[in-house]
Amino acid sequence: MLAAPGATGLADAVEARRVLLDDALRAIPLLEHLPGEVVDVGSGGGTPGIPLAASLPDRSFTLLEAERRKCAFLEEVTRPLGNVTVLWGRAEEQPTDSFGVALAKALAKPPVAAELCLPLVAPGGAAVLWLADSAERAAVATVADKLGGLLEEDADGLLVLRKVRPTPPGFPRRPGVAKKRPLA
Repeated sequence: MLAAPGATGLADAVEARRVLLDDALRAIPLLEHLPGEVVDVGSGGGTPGIPLAASLPDRSFTLLEAERRKCAFLEEVTRPLGNVTVLWGRAEEQPTDSFGVALAKALAKPPVAAELCLPLVAPGGAAVLWLADSAERAAVATVADKLGGLLEEDADGLLVLRKVRPTPPGFPRRPGVAKKRPLA
């Protein structure tokens, strides 16, 4: 059986399905109303990108991962899917305003995840963040505003940041800066 190194510590199959599959699929209704190619930022073990790509075969997905060994795993398991590209790299090094939707689940604290995702999204698109109940939505809204976004929707633990303006000059910041010196 293939396993992404360090992908999950879940041992119970029912709990793994709930956390890795069912939780990812909650985004389908949102994605059905958002245009363009989808990028899963920090794809790691492949969720939410792989379950969503398998469920939405007419959409193009990019799994963006900074660790080469995880990319090798992702390339292997997505080979049967014709709508997935695996990209080895960091969010801060990708072209700005180039995707329709950016997804982030367990990437970083929500304000940092917003800073890593929103520059990737073209105006008219959105970033979708999976959030814990304790997440500071006001901080995420502040970051979104600085990056051309707008906090649009908070539905069932999924936060939608609509991209309303192009990414401003100076963003994305250099790799690692968002985590070291968050905008909010």
